[in-house]
Amino acid sequence: MDIEKINDVVKNAKDKPNKELIESRDILITEFDKTKQLILDLTKHLDAVRDSYEIINTEIGKRLKKWK
Repeated sequence: MDIEKINDVVKNAKDKPNKELIESRDILITEFDKTKQLILDLTKHLDAVRDSYEIINTEIGKRLKKWK
């Protein structure tokens, strides 16, 4: 089922048969879970990048203080 079909089911849910509702729901559950996992993975990556940046930036700050 493609996105246009799911959008049609969402817009006309009252008129759709149970089979289409269940199929659309299952696809949306899968998409939700995949999107949630991507967000969690990206958040972990972002935290790691920030931590690495802070380590390097702190070291640069220490070295610049020594030169002054």
